[in-house]
Amino acid sequence: MKNPLSLHRIAIGKTVGFIIGLAGFFMLPSLLPDGAPLLRWGFLLWYTTLGAIIGIFGVFTWHPILKLPMPWWFRAPFMGAWMNFVLTFFAYDTLAQVFTATFGAASLIASPFWFTLQGAIAGLIIGFVATRFGGEGRDTVPV
Repeated sequence: MKNPLSLHRIAIGKTVGFIIGLAGFFMLPSLLPDGAPLLRWGFLLWYTTLGAIIGIFGVFTWHPILKLPMPWWFRAPFMGAWMNFVLTFFAYDTLAQVFTATFGAASLIASPFWFTLQGAIAGLIIGFVATRFGGEGRDTVPV
């Protein structure tokens, strides 16, 4: 990329997040037929926002307190997992219904906290695409 900007990175992150959210938007009725329409819209907007957050955090490639590098393959899945982990606390009952309907009540992966892993995978995908096409670090901030 010739002249990456943080705005491009954020737009790419939002676009990829929107695509992931769109997949959830259309797949959710088959997983939970009696689910509320607002849940579908929530998934769409959640992953679009997650893409924007991962895009914004692409500027930070160094942890100032721990003095450690933060490559995209660590930073993006961590943000995706953390955001979905927090969402699990707020929407535990609804996510429990989705996971039970999808995998069955006796399944090992029926816990809503597996949604955290889904966030890490989505974050990895968003982070890869945003870094590949939008750059990262100081290159994305015009001086």
